[in-house]
Amino acid sequence: MDDSEEDQRLPHHREPKEYIPLDKLSELGILSWRLNADDWENDENLKKIREARGYSYMDICDVCPEKLPNYEAKLKDFFEEHLHTDEEIRYCLEGSGYFDVRDQNDQWIRIAVKKGGMIVLPAGMYHRFTLDTNNYIKAMRLFVGEPVWTPYNRPHDHLPARKEYVERIINQGGNHAVEAR
Repeated sequence: MDDSEEDQRLPHHREPKEYIPLDKLSELGILSWRLNADDWENDENLKKIREARGYSYMDICDVCPEKLPNYEAKLKDFFEEHLHTDEEIRYCLEGSGYFDVRDQNDQWIRIAVKKGGMIVLPAGMYHRFTLDTNNYIKAMRLFVGEPVWTPYNRPHDHLPARKEYVERIINQGGNHAVEAR
């Protein structure tokens, strides 16, 4: 993505536009699936992913000015570069937004998440989130066990999750995907 300071909700394409193949995201440890958001309660692929990866906790949140208390402050917090000590798993049921992640050269990559898209960011990966100009996303949040909501704003390179991410993904390149079909 470009380095513009314009509205964070804009696409921020470089000129000329540059698209990143899914293989590149996989190299960074990011997993993604296209699922049936219209019938998520009965989606066998979602069930398989949850079972295979141990996602036992689930809730649904709406991020929009009408439904999220302190909307502007929350959106600003989501856009602060941070990491988590657990995976961040989001499944877009409605709406859309962007996850920004860092590549091996510390450059931003913007990932558009739309209805039906499920994304898993590995523990220890610096990232941020914002809505797009539609100002709405309804997302399922998944966790292994009890949810841990703690963001660690950059820099937190001393955390074990960050050290493990750097060693496993950045230094060696490696990822362990689960087939959903």
